[in-house]
This record gives sequence, structure tokens and C-alpha cells, in this order.
Amino acid sequence: MTDRDAAVRRLQEAYADGHFTHEELDERLHQVLTAETDGELASALAALPEEAAGATATIAAVGGRIRRRGAWRVPRTLKVESALGRVHLDLSRAVIEHPVIDIELRLGTGGAVITVPRDAIVDVEGLYAGWKDTRYKTRRGARSGGPRIRISGAMGMGRLKIRHARRRGPQPIFR
Repeated sequence: MTDRDAAVRRLQEAYADGHFTHEELDERLHQVLTAETDGELASALAALPEEAAGATATIAAVGGRIRRRGAWRVPRTLKVESALGRVHLDLSRAVIEHPVIDIELRLGTGGAVITVPRDAIVDVEGLYAGWKDTRYKTRRGARSGGPRIRISGAMGMGRLKIRHARRRGPQPIFR
């Protein structure tokens, strides 16, 4: 799924929840479909209603792949549950509105890859990895001011890889 597809899906969900009229949906979809930069794409989503500060979301799958990327809104607490399958969370272009994000992993078999913003601070102290060690190198010379991402939970058979975004373009929205 592309960033544009994720933005369209987010707008459709907000419309279905009654946050704006059909005309406003048309305007926002036009803005998303004609966006030429990540910033223009994110600005179409930034005007959506805020989630509650203590919002928690759960992404779950018995088997298969769990994948989030592009312009998606990251809740304050994200729970990811999968018995079988791989997980890929890309926060590099996500809308991050909280200074601290808690990600709780409950994974059976299958690895996980989490891409964080360039200036994020990552804490994996609360994660139990049963079979393989977590792969994460703290960035040298990282800028301060980014979100703190705390990863906790348990992984059975699989490895967690955490990497910082490499691109130098527009960074995620962080309020």
C-alpha cells in the first residue's frame, strides 16, 4: 500500500465516523490525490480530529503479515499481536502527536521490523525476546526533540530489528 492509499483510507474512515461532510471529503481527497510532497500529504491528514491523549489501538492477526507504513496516525499506545507472521511498522512518515509512544509486541513465531524517525529515542528494556536477540544500534549524534518510543512485550521465535529512517526529506509530523 502506498502513502497515498493509506491517506485515502484514513480520510474514508474519518468520513464514515461522521467527522465531516461529503463535500469536505471530496476536497480532502483532491488534496491527497494531487499532493506532490510528503508534507502536502500529511497536511491533509493533520486537520483530522485528534485522538484522545490516552488512545490505545490494537493490530492483531493470527497468521499473515501485519504492515503499517506511510501517513498513518500513531496512537499513544499501540498493541501488536500475531501468532504467526511478520510485522513491519514504519513510523518514518507517520503522524506522531505524542512525545512518548508505547508499542507492546505479543508475537509468537515471526520477526518484526520497526523503522523509527531519525531523531527518535528508542527504549527496548521492557521487551522479552525468547529465541533471538533484538537488533538495535543507538544512533550516534541523534538530534534531540524527537519522540521517545518504548517497546515492550514478548516475542517467541523471531527477531526484532529496529532501524532509524535514513532519508533526509520531510520528517513525520510531531506535535
